[in-house]
Amino acid sequence: MKHLRPGRFGFRTALVVAVATAGTLAMAPAAPAVTPGTATLTFNCGFYGSGTGTLTATQNGTAATISLSTSAITSPIPLGANSVASTLTLTKNGSGTTQFTGKANPAIPAGSPVSTGPLKGTVAAGDRLEATSLKVVVLGITATCNATSKQSPGPFVF
Repeated sequence: MKHLRPGRFGFRTALVVAVATAGTLAMAPAAPAVTPGTATLTFNCGFYGSGTGTLTATQNGTAATISLSTSAITSPIPLGANSVASTLTLTKNGSGTTQFTGKANPAIPAGSPVSTGPLKGTVAAGDRLEATSLKVVVLGITATCNATSKQSPGPFVF
C-alpha cells in the first residue's frame, strides 16, 4: 500500500469539492424575476389631469412591489415623504383583479409629478398583471385615474 503524504490529500479533496460546489451553484435556478421590469401607460384622472405613467415592478418570491411615477397628477403643494396613500388595481391573468397598495412616496415638491411606491402585493408564479386604475389620496383628497391605454410592453409576468 502506498503511503500518502500528509496534507496533500486534504488539499486535493478540498479543491475537488470547491469546483463541484461552484458548478452546482452556477446551474442553480436564478431568483424569480418579473418581466418586463418597467412598463408605461396613460391615465385619465378627470379633473386632476391626464398623462403618462411609468410602472416599475420587482419580485421576491410571492411578494411583489410596483412603483409608479405619473405626469397625470401634479402636486399643488410640497408633500412630505410617505404622505400619499395609493391603490393600483391590475387585471390578473386576463380576468379578475388584484390590488397593490401602500403609503410610500418620496418627498414631492410643489408642481412636480406624483411618484408613489413601492406598492405591495402578492403574486403567484405565472401571474400576468396589467394596470387598469390608480387611486391616490393626498391630504384627504382622492383622485381616481383610469388607464386609457394598455401597458407597453405588455402585462407584467411574474
